[in-house]
Amino acid sequence: MEPVLDLAGIGFGPSNLALAIAVEEHALPVRARFFERQQRFGWHRGMLLEDATMQVSFLKDLVTLRNPTSGFSFLCYLRDRGRLIDFVNHKNLFPLRKEFHDYFEWAAARVGHHVSYGVEVSQVRTCAEGFEFTAGDQDVRTRNLVLATGLEANLPDGIEAGDRIWHNKDLLTRVDTLKDPRQVVVVGAGQSAAEAVAFFHDRFPGAEVHGVFARYGYSPADDSSFANRIFDPAAVDDFYAAPEEVKAKLMGYHANTNYGVVDGDLIEELYRRVYREKVVGRQRLLLHNTSRLTGVTTDGKCVVESLADGSRLPIDADVIVYATGYRPANPVRLLGDLAGHCARDERGRLQVTRDYRVVTDDGLRGGIYLQGGTEHTHGITSSLLSNTAVRVGEILDSVLRRVARHHSEFTLHAVQ
Repeated sequence: MEPVLDLAGIGFGPSNLALAIAVEEHALPVRARFFERQQRFGWHRGMLLEDATMQVSFLKDLVTLRNPTSGFSFLCYLRDRGRLIDFVNHKNLFPLRKEFHDYFEWAAARVGHHVSYGVEVSQVRTCAEGFEFTAGDQDVRTRNLVLATGLEANLPDGIEAGDRIWHNKDLLTRVDTLKDPRQVVVVGAGQSAAEAVAFFHDRFPGAEVHGVFARYGYSPADDSSFANRIFDPAAVDDFYAAPEEVKAKLMGYHANTNYGVVDGDLIEELYRRVYREKVVGRQRLLLHNTSRLTGVTTDGKCVVESLADGSRLPIDADVIVYATGYRPANPVRLLGDLAGHCARDERGRLQVTRDYRVVTDDGLRGGIYLQGGTEHTHGITSSLLSNTAVRVGEILDSVLRRVARHHSEFTLHAVQ
C-alpha cells in the first residue's frame, strides 16, 4: 500500500487549496493528498459574471495573512500574468471575480501534484494509523482528515430545480439555453440576486425582469472599517471563548456584513435603471418588494403575492432563478457510521476545538478537521475567504503536533 499520509483533504475548493499551499511551503516534508470529485478546480463557476467583483480585499487571498512573503500571493499571480502595474494603477482593493478565480486556478496548478481530481471518496473506516478509505481506485491511509465539503444550494421547500427553475449557481452554465425570453423572475434580496437581476436586464433587452423579495428594498452591506473587524483572525478567538448568548448576539449584530446584503454601487445602479425606465415610459425592470413567489409550476407559471395587501400578479416565466443562498453540507456525512463517534452539543451540533478539530471519543484515533461547518463555534468566517489563510496555518500546525506525538508514542513503544 501507499505510505500513510499525515493528512488527507476531502474536497478541493479555496480552503483546501490554501491548505495544500501551506503544506507546499512548510519547512519539513508533510505527506498530504487532496481528493476532489470535479475533473478540475472550479469555484462558483456559474456566477463568474464579467463585471462581478469580490467582496473581500485581494490581500485576503490564499496566503498573505499567513505568510506575506509567499510566492502564491495574488500579487505574485498578477506579476506572473503581466498585470501587476495595471492593477496598481487601477487603485482597487476588490478584483473581478473572474480574475480571482483565475488566480485560484493558477495556484491550484502549482500544487496539482498534491491533488487527485475526478475521484469520489467512500468507505471511510478506522485503521491502526487513523483512517482508511477508497478514492476512485486508490486505497488511502491517513492519520488525519481535513473535510472541506463546501456548501449546498438552498431552495425553498417544495421547489425543485428543472428546465425552467434554476438555482443561481447554474446561471452561466444554463443561460445559453434561453432563446429570447419574455419574462424572467429572480427570487432573493442578496448580492447574487441583485447581480442576476442586473445580468438578465442587460443580456435580454426584450425581456421583463422581475425581482421578488420580502424586504422593502435591497439592503447595503456594512463594509465599514470597524464592522469588518468581525472578519479579523482575533475575532475567532473572541467568538470561540464567548458564551452562547453572546455568540448569538454577535451573529445578529453583524449579519449585515455578509448575509442577504448587496454592494451599495449595485443598489444605486439598479435604482437608476428603474427610474430611467419610468422616465422613458417603458418599464421592464420590475422590483416587487414586500412580496413572495407562490404557485410555482415546473413550466414556469407563478404568482407574485404582496405581503402587504395580498394582491396577486400572475407571471408566465421563461425561467425562475432562486438566488436563495446556500446551506452548509453535512461535514461528516462521508464518515458513515463513524460519525457516531463525533461529540455533539445539546443542539446536535458538532463539538469542535479551537484548532478546528472535531471532538471524538476513544473509538477514533485519527483527527478530523473541518473547513466550514464551524460557524456555531468559530463565527462568521467559518466558510468565508477572509480568514482562510490563517485558518489553514492553524490546522496544519495542529496536524503536525498530532503527527509528532504519534511518532513519539510509536518510538517509546518500540523501545519498551
